[in-house]
Amino acid sequence: MPLSSMRIGTIIHNIELNPGQGGKLVRAAGTNAKILKEPTSQYCLIQLPSGVKKLIDSRCRATVGTVSNPTHGDRKLRKAGHSRWLGRRPVVRGVAMNPVDHPHGGGEGKSKSSGGWGKGSRTPWGKPTKGGFKTGPLKRKK
Repeated sequence: MPLSSMRIGTIIHNIELNPGQGGKLVRAAGTNAKILKEPTSQYCLIQLPSGVKKLIDSRCRATVGTVSNPTHGDRKLRKAGHSRWLGRRPVVRGVAMNPVDHPHGGGEGKSKSSGGWGKGSRTPWGKPTKGGFKTGPLKRKK
């Protein structure tokens, strides 16, 4: 149905960017967009799931309602292999590495890398990770 024939507040999905191009926006499971401004002129104001407001040609078509399967992201992964099947790689902690691989690596047994001894929390490239780290030039003391 064209956006020009919809009212304010209508929940829509599968929105075209250009008339006749086919749906491009809001197609993921459980998502929807909302019409914010009456499409009286050539353009219609739509709020996307990200919160971004976008002007779209009123001749573009969209489907009324929400995409089905809203619980798609709530699926429980039963083992590490399920994450791997989805293309997610494991995250290895710095303290589990060798000193050559990470500033937190090495040491006999467990040792804290922050606190009274050792260096604070760092990235693999040695930059401090926690608050207050100044990146710009420091002010000259008077």
